[in-house]
Amino acid sequence: MSARTGRILALLGILLVAANLRTAVAALSPIVHEIAVDIPLGSIAVGVLGMLPPVCFAIFGVIAPVFTRRFGLERVLVVAMVAVVAGHLVRAASGSLPLLFVASAVTFAGMGVGNVALPPLVKKYFPDRIGLVTSLYVTVMSVSTLIPPLVAVPVAEGFGWRVALGMWGVVSVLAVLPWIGLVVRERRARAERAARADPLIEEPAPAVLGRLWRSSIAWALAVIFAVSSLNAYAMFAWLPQMLSQIAGASPGTAGALLSVFAGMGIPAGVLVPILAARMRNVALLVYLGVAFFVVGYLGLLTVPGTATWLWVAFIGLGPLLFPLALVLINVRTRSHEGSVALSGFVQGVGYTLGALGPLAVGVLHELTGQWTLAIVFLLVTALAGIFAGAIVARPRMLEDDLER
Repeated sequence: MSARTGRILALLGILLVAANLRTAVAALSPIVHEIAVDIPLGSIAVGVLGMLPPVCFAIFGVIAPVFTRRFGLERVLVVAMVAVVAGHLVRAASGSLPLLFVASAVTFAGMGVGNVALPPLVKKYFPDRIGLVTSLYVTVMSVSTLIPPLVAVPVAEGFGWRVALGMWGVVSVLAVLPWIGLVVRERRARAERAARADPLIEEPAPAVLGRLWRSSIAWALAVIFAVSSLNAYAMFAWLPQMLSQIAGASPGTAGALLSVFAGMGIPAGVLVPILAARMRNVALLVYLGVAFFVVGYLGLLTVPGTATWLWVAFIGLGPLLFPLALVLINVRTRSHEGSVALSGFVQGVGYTLGALGPLAVGVLHELTGQWTLAIVFLLVTALAGIFAGAIVARPRMLEDDLER
């Protein structure tokens, strides 16, 4: 396989994996009421389901670099996508709440590995096109997040909620195929390098992973990532119900507005990675993302029934922090080893903090019976990005922090 063919196959594989990283998250909340007919789902259960994605992403963000060091990015990604396929199918067949939880956890575990693997894969196969390829795959992620809420309700009404959840397994099957070809290619390349006694590309050693805890750049990116994930997953879990109660939106309208929220990631995914790769002061993008969150939440607090789509759109623009963090993982590292380590750390810590969002919003709503305090909580968390922005503005590399 030629280098050009390998890059084409890698690009196809990256985009197909990206198309699978949010479907299971966005497909569930619009059809909670349909699922609840067969499986009891109270506020806490919905909050736990909303918390599962960032929890699984956090856990596998931390441990994925260990597996990639031993088996390689490509092989680990094949296993991850197979897990996603299995998770989709078992979720669709679930007949109890525990099985739904377990199947969702398996799905999100596979997605968590995919999250961590994509930035270093971009650096490995496209070191000369980091901004462009990151832009492409984040845009695909945004589109794949936009579609499930639009089709979930009509598919569930026409064919049942099990079809609405399980049909996304087809997309996951497609994502496995390019990486099988690349695993074969990588095996041959390793054999050729070993025959020539060339050095292999190394995955991060445990010592490197340990030193990340002392890096200000790593922590700043983790906070930016956490702000984005906490608010985004809170919205995926609760926005339809929130809008139904505070803005009088019907289930179909609430699902459409969730798609508006998700759709705002498309322009952010297109523009932010390219801008971040070229801007001298990326802190401006951080402050812009925080401002979008603040304006959107203030709109929902004060006039939720007026121009609801506008407030949702503003909140949807806030997670521009997500593609920004992804591209900075590569821009702020010099080596493949550093990129893998930083990707695991940022996403592990970021999703750990982000997991608080859906659960905290559910608990605050359960305690107060209203959404006001929950929205204020989300607004306050968004402000944390301001402090992290001042740190990532410094043009330092991760390796500089680790050498100190």
